[in-house]
Amino acid sequence: MVTMLSRLSFAAFVVGAVAIPSPHSLNSSLSIVVDNDLLGPSSNVSNSGVLLLDDYSADNASAACEAVGEQLYSPELGAGSIRKVLNYIKHVVSDLQFWIAPKGNSTRTIRTDGHVSFAKSFDVLPVMCTQTAPFSNETFKDTSEKWQVSVQSNNETVTGFRDRFSFRFLGVRYAPQPERFTYSVPYVGNGSEVSATEYGSQCVQVGNVGTEDCLFLNIWTTYLPGPSSGNDTLKPVMFWIHGGAFAGGTGNDPTTDGGNLASRGDVVVVGINYRLSTLGFLALNDSVTNGNYGLADQINAIDWVRAHIKDFGGDPDRITIFGQSAGAASVRALVASPKAIGKFAGAIPVSSLGGINYGVSYAKYYTIAEDLEVVGNAVLSESGCANATSQVECLRSLSPYALADLGTIARFPVVDGTYLTSDELELEGPALPVRIMMGITRDDGAPFISYPQTTNQSEYLAAEGYSVPPSDLFPVPDLENKTLALFEMGSHLATDGVFRCIDQATVYAGVKNGRLDPVYFYEFNRTYQITTWPGLDLCLPPATAERPNGDPDAEYLKCHSGELYYVFGNLGRQNLPPRDEFDIPFEQFIVDSFSSFARSFNPNPDAAFLEARGYESTLRELEQAGVWQPVTADDPTTMRLLQWPSVQASFPEAPQCESLGLGIDYYLK
Repeated sequence: MVTMLSRLSFAAFVVGAVAIPSPHSLNSSLSIVVDNDLLGPSSNVSNSGVLLLDDYSADNASAACEAVGEQLYSPELGAGSIRKVLNYIKHVVSDLQFWIAPKGNSTRTIRTDGHVSFAKSFDVLPVMCTQTAPFSNETFKDTSEKWQVSVQSNNETVTGFRDRFSFRFLGVRYAPQPERFTYSVPYVGNGSEVSATEYGSQCVQVGNVGTEDCLFLNIWTTYLPGPSSGNDTLKPVMFWIHGGAFAGGTGNDPTTDGGNLASRGDVVVVGINYRLSTLGFLALNDSVTNGNYGLADQINAIDWVRAHIKDFGGDPDRITIFGQSAGAASVRALVASPKAIGKFAGAIPVSSLGGINYGVSYAKYYTIAEDLEVVGNAVLSESGCANATSQVECLRSLSPYALADLGTIARFPVVDGTYLTSDELELEGPALPVRIMMGITRDDGAPFISYPQTTNQSEYLAAEGYSVPPSDLFPVPDLENKTLALFEMGSHLATDGVFRCIDQATVYAGVKNGRLDPVYFYEFNRTYQITTWPGLDLCLPPATAERPNGDPDAEYLKCHSGELYYVFGNLGRQNLPPRDEFDIPFEQFIVDSFSSFARSFNPNPDAAFLEARGYESTLRELEQAGVWQPVTADDPTTMRLLQWPSVQASFPEAPQCESLGLGIDYYLK
C-alpha cells in the first residue's frame, strides 16, 4: 500500500516549498483510497474516500494536507462514512493510527477500527487528508493546478492530476518519433518538466487522424510511492493494448479509461498507442524494411514500464498484458515473441482471432514474401512507389495520411526473424513463463459478417468467403425474416470459425502439452455493446415497457467488444444506464475477476480482500456460483460462462469446430 503503512519514514516538511506537490517534495508517498464499490459518479458518495500521506508530526500534518490541496480529515466535516476505507487499510497492514483534524486545541487520531482519540502532538504518525478531487469523464476533467501532482521519472518531472478515483498521467512519452519504417527506441528525458494532463496524439489511421509522433502511454494509479517506499508496497500492473484490426484505435479511448479499474481493482493500469496500418506493419523485400514496427512499439512500451512504472506505484515483476481483438492478437504475438516473452507475468487475450477466413492472419503469421503478395505489392503500386529506385524512400516522401488512406493497407504481423521467428504461437515445448486467462463473447463473429442482401444461402456465404456448412450443425433458424435468419446462421459460423474454435484449440493444446498450465477460459453471455461500434441493433437487447433500455434476459447477439465496459468498469463513467438490476453487480464481478487475475493470476478474488473493500455483491456471487475452475491437463475443456449468475460449463460447439477443420485437437495433429 503506502510506505507509511510500514511505519518506515518521517517526512520533514517545509510549508510552501513547491507549487505542485510530489512524493519527493513531500518526502512521502500518496495514496487515494476511495469507496468505489458502485463504479461511477452517479452512484458514489463524493466524500467517501481519503488521501493518505506518510508519517508527520501533528504540527506538520495539517500543512502536508494543505500542500496537496486538502485538509485533515474530520468526522465533523460531514465527510461521510470511511468505514470501508479503514477496513481496507486494516486488511493490508493491520491496525494503524492516523492524524486527523484537531478538536479545539487537542490533536486527534483515528485508528483503523474507527476509534477516534486524542494524541500527543509530538507523536509521528501517518496522515489522513480529505480527498475532494472531482469526478472526471469524457466530457469533463479538472486539470487545474489545485489537483496536479508531479512524479520524478525517466530523468523528467512528469506532472499529472488527481481526480476522484486515481492519479492520472496522460500522454507520457515512451519513445521519440521514429523515422518512418524504422524501429522505435526508448525515450530518455532531458531533465525537463513535462505535462501529462492531456492525452498524446493517437497514431496515424484512416481519415487523416493522428500523427506519426504518437508513441505515448497513459497511467492510472491510486498510489505514488515516496523516496523511502519499499518494493513490497507496489501494485500489479495491467498493460492494455487496444484493438482496431491493427489499423485503428487508440489507448486514449474513453471506453477503456483505466481509472475505475485501477481504483476498484487495486492495480496500476497502463494504456498505450502503437503504430498502425501501413506505417506500423509494412514489410518489403529489401532485408531492412521487415515490418512489425507496431509490435516492436508494444515491446518498447513494456520495456518502459519495466524500467519506470515503480515511480507510479507499479510492480515491474507483476505485469499482465491484456488486449482485445487486434489487441488480443498482439498479446498472442507477444507471448510468441522471443523479444517479449519473460517481460510480463500474465496475459489476457480478450476475443482473440484466428481460425479461418478473416481471422487467419491474426494467429498464423505471413512470411515477408507472403505479406508482399497479399498486400505489400498493392501498397507499392497504389502509392506509385513500385518502380522507385528506393521503394522505402519513396514511401517516406509521401504524406502519412496518403498511406493510411490507400485502398490497400499493410496491417499484418509477419515472420521477420527477430520479433516473430515462427509462423504461429508454438504450443509444444517447455512451459512458458506466463499465466493465461482468455475467452470470447458468445457471438463475437457477428460484426465480421455482412447482413445479407439475398435469401440465397450459397450466394450469401460465397460473398463472405465461406463455404456452406453442414445444415445440421449450422442450421438457418426458421424465422419469418429470412435475411435475419441467414445473418444469425452466418454469425454462428463466423463466431466459431474466427474466434471460438481456434481459442478453444489453443487452450486445449497448451494445457495438454504443458505449455500453458493452467488457463482460465471464459465466454461472455452478457454484454453491453459500446456506442461507437459496430452499430448493429441486433447486438442490443430488445427494449420493453418495463426495461426501456433493453432487456438483457431476452435473446440478443453478444457481439464483439460488448465486454469492454464491464472489464474496465465504465458504465457509470460513460453515463450509460443500467438496463436491469444485474448490470452493476455483473460489472462489479467482472472488474473484480480480471483485476484478481492481475493480482494473483487467479480470477477468483480473495474473500478477505472483498470483505475488507465491502464488495458484497461479488462475495455473494462467489458463494452462489462457486469457484471459477481453470483448464488443466486433467480437465481440458472447462470454462466459465460469464452471465448473472455465472456458471462453470464445458467447451461448446465441438462438432461444429470439427466440421470447420478446427477441432479441439487442431494443434495436436
